[in-house]
Amino acid sequence: MIDLIVNKTASLKNDLLSGLTVALALVPEAVAFAFVANVDPLVGLYAAFMVGLITSIFGGRPGMISGATGALAVVMVALVADHGVEYLFATVVLMGILQMLAGWMKLGKLIRMVPHPVMLGFVNGLAIVIFLAQLKQFGVKDDNAPSWLDGTFLEGSSIDVAWLQGTELYLMLGLVLLTMVIIYLMPKLTKAIPASLAAILVVSALVLGFDMPTKTVGDIASIGGGFPEFHIPSVPLNLETLKIILPYAVVLAAIGLIESLLTLRLIDEITETRGKGNKECFAQGLANTATGFFGGMGGCAMIGQSLINVNSGGRGRTSGIAAALFLLAFILFASEWIEQIPVAALIGVMFIVVIGTFEWASFRIMRKVPRHDAFVLVVVSVVTVVTDLAMAVFVGVILSALVFAWTSAKRVRVRRTEKDGKAFYTVRGPLFFGSTTHFAEQFSARTDLDEVYIDFEGSRVWDHSGIEVIDSLAMRYEKAGKKLHLLHLSPDCIKLLKRAGNLVEKNSAEDPRYFVADDELGG
Repeated sequence: MIDLIVNKTASLKNDLLSGLTVALALVPEAVAFAFVANVDPLVGLYAAFMVGLITSIFGGRPGMISGATGALAVVMVALVADHGVEYLFATVVLMGILQMLAGWMKLGKLIRMVPHPVMLGFVNGLAIVIFLAQLKQFGVKDDNAPSWLDGTFLEGSSIDVAWLQGTELYLMLGLVLLTMVIIYLMPKLTKAIPASLAAILVVSALVLGFDMPTKTVGDIASIGGGFPEFHIPSVPLNLETLKIILPYAVVLAAIGLIESLLTLRLIDEITETRGKGNKECFAQGLANTATGFFGGMGGCAMIGQSLINVNSGGRGRTSGIAAALFLLAFILFASEWIEQIPVAALIGVMFIVVIGTFEWASFRIMRKVPRHDAFVLVVVSVVTVVTDLAMAVFVGVILSALVFAWTSAKRVRVRRTEKDGKAFYTVRGPLFFGSTTHFAEQFSARTDLDEVYIDFEGSRVWDHSGIEVIDSLAMRYEKAGKKLHLLHLSPDCIKLLKRAGNLVEKNSAEDPRYFVADDELGG
């Protein structure tokens, strides 16, 4: 059952007002990301509306906002440039199908493999990306450069760009600062309406009332349009088309799911509730498939807008639905009014999001956590800014896995004692691919005593490499004519042993009950 309202009437009011705030913040973001992908602004706005609406209804994280994002837009640039926007729509449809398959296969639980340092790096990197994206609005082109509608400028490329100068710059900075001050002070006075919405309304009223010469949403693009229409992408339905769109669809699906699941996890921590990752994967896929058929560029969860929503009191599904419907209303009926909103007010809102998103505590804990965790945190932050989120998470997870394997490999210990002409070995620590070499080096079948006992009660065999090294050890002692006894191996480990299985001495009262390479128990 879909829970549209979390609690009582107050929750509905908060959801509606926070939804309006989010919708206002969505407009310049969706337009900017459309320019990045070199498509019409409405393509980005339609994506923000449809993805936001469908994920809010069917998603696994109430209060989380989805829409067109820069992480996806940068991947779309080459596809649109080489093959056109129709191939983009087809790719978005396929991307959605892949994401629905991921949800059906319950791959959402894989987000649990993301370590905390990677999560911190993701949050910090994304905060920096959001901050840098706002700085572009303080730039102007020279007289010979194209207009504000040029997507390459929004990409920050080689076009001649200069900062705003004199009165324009001071006015914009002043309005940004005023917006931030209102958002900071408003909750101390009243919480009747979201502070971000109040700041946008106050600053907009000042700009319009005093006819201040500052950049508005309308200077970026016109957002007026009609209702999105159903449209089957005009591409040949053949294997050649699939070869073109499949690589892009796979990358977009992966980036979309990673960003959505990490944002879900962040909102979980803030709200102290738990979202459903697999349900969110399916909803993201459903939203993107539908968006591809209605002329949208696709999307995923947006951390900035999600934080605006949660901090404004939007915790239920109604907040996301309201944001999407308000955005559609802007496109259909209120574009002239929305285009008069000063960009400075929206920048101020996003700067507050940056301050709230960045984990300032990470500076304090850098000296307290292990060096490798601090290194992973910094690397993920940098890679997020320099490349993209998906690459940053992949790099962070791989680094963390390698560090874990290295440190775990050093934990294996083998102690040897002799008694009554017999050798006794006690193994401590995990036995897996990283520790098998050190483990094997502790035994010398040629020089050892004739009867040897190896006790694995204090060890766990983690993978097939651990099984193989035990088998190899048994073969070495067999060739040397020595008698080997293996103690306290688990039943599943015994089953996998080839040569050493008959050397195991079973003791049902003492044998450990862990499992080799088991996904559920992690043994």
